[in-house]
Amino acid sequence: MEKKSEINGHAMPGSASTDQILEKSSQKSLGEKLMEFLRKNLLVILTVSGVLVGVGLGMMVRSMNLTKAQMTYFAFPGEMLLRMLKMIILPLVVCSLVSGAASLDTRSLGKLGGIAVAYFLVTTLIASGIGVALAFIIKPGVGAGALNTNNLGLESVSSNKETTDSFLDLARNLFPANLVAAAFRSYATDYKMVAVGNDTNGTTLYQKVPYGTETDGMNILGLVLFAMVFGVALRKLGDEGEELIRFFNAFNEATMVLVSWIMWYIPFGIMFLVGSKIVEMEDVVLLVTSLGKYIFASILGHVIHGGIVLPLIYFGLTRKNPFSFLSGLITPFTTAFATCSSSATLPSMIKCVEENNGVDKRISRFILPIGATVNMDGAAIFQCIAAVFIAQLNNTELNAGQIFTILVTATASSVGAAGIPAGGIITIAIILEAIGLPTNDLSLMLAVDWIVDRTTTVVNVEGDALGAGILHHINQLEMKKHQQEGELSEVRVEAVANVQAEEETSPLVTHQAKALEAMPEAIESVL
Repeated sequence: MEKKSEINGHAMPGSASTDQILEKSSQKSLGEKLMEFLRKNLLVILTVSGVLVGVGLGMMVRSMNLTKAQMTYFAFPGEMLLRMLKMIILPLVVCSLVSGAASLDTRSLGKLGGIAVAYFLVTTLIASGIGVALAFIIKPGVGAGALNTNNLGLESVSSNKETTDSFLDLARNLFPANLVAAAFRSYATDYKMVAVGNDTNGTTLYQKVPYGTETDGMNILGLVLFAMVFGVALRKLGDEGEELIRFFNAFNEATMVLVSWIMWYIPFGIMFLVGSKIVEMEDVVLLVTSLGKYIFASILGHVIHGGIVLPLIYFGLTRKNPFSFLSGLITPFTTAFATCSSSATLPSMIKCVEENNGVDKRISRFILPIGATVNMDGAAIFQCIAAVFIAQLNNTELNAGQIFTILVTATASSVGAAGIPAGGIITIAIILEAIGLPTNDLSLMLAVDWIVDRTTTVVNVEGDALGAGILHHINQLEMKKHQQEGELSEVRVEAVANVQAEEETSPLVTHQAKALEAMPEAIESVL
């Protein structure tokens, strides 16, 4: 300041006023900091407040003894939120994957896709291992032999689906016969008894024959695969495919604008989602005392995997603080906790990952829809615990082969688990069938699923987000590497050009050339 305010020993007349302006601006910035913080984090604050207010509201309304019809009316604002989020899933998944796959070159797509698959498989296997280990340490089913469906007044849930057919259905759903129907229907195998003849006593013999049926629910797996392959095909077309790529990009951006509008309704909707769930609860004390160890084991598994394992993997691969990355995702985590749906959380997750954590749009819109479909770490944990819990409940000793089957089946079947509330319960039936355990105790899982499913979904979407962060980091390193190689090649070209120029203009070279030219003349004169 002194150098600026003094010229030839005379103070500048405007120096005092400049200092005053700077002081005012610093005071103003301190006041604005709070407003800026509120402006940036208003949605997060409102969303968390919505959950807390929802709990209080639910407790208050619960004492009013509402009828079933009144409960439905009370849950209406929350139902509207779920409907909005589900409405946006189809255009978001298809357009984001088409534009994401088309914007990445085939080499990058193959490399990033391979890393993503490896990350999803490894994290899900680790999650399954944690689930099985905790189930054997805590032993949630030991001493609960007297507990059954009738004690809690629950309806029995049964599944007669063969394990082979469950995996074949997964493969069939990857290639839907009708893309339009895949938007609201999935393929599922059912069985019918067919008479195949009579035995020696004249009794009719029957065989169980599988046949295909259509069940309600979006075939998200088939749509994801088609959108990815279609995006790659558009990329291959070159200039001809540019117009369609621009169309999907514009569609995608418009969808994200809709998402930003829906996100402002989330705090209000969440308040009633949580409140209505508390009002609908039956006898919570009986459930918690009966299945408390199972609930504790599941939530502990989610805390270990989501709070220790996944952040360590992220830190190990990126050398960045995972918790600063996760702090920007409070809104999607709260949405996951309230809706219990990975798919419903996808719109807010994509928006927050891009805006708060600076993840490349090409990466986030390519990997997050896939992760919401196939990466189910939280589900793998509670499915493994549930399988061991039911084995302990039925006093069945599991051998090493059955434990290995649980791990592999939980990892593989979590790929096909629907990203919807209670989607994992169907997957537990596949695991139980694979290890030969009865499925009639599944209703016990369903009774407390509304508690466990909340932390399950949070861990599911956390795994997707950290996966996107890891891929973004790897992509950034690749880009830097290519830039450095490009710069080096430019330097080499310049160096070669300089050397050639020096050789052409070198005095020694010029002298040698002149000497060579003079040699024939000298020889002639001698002769």
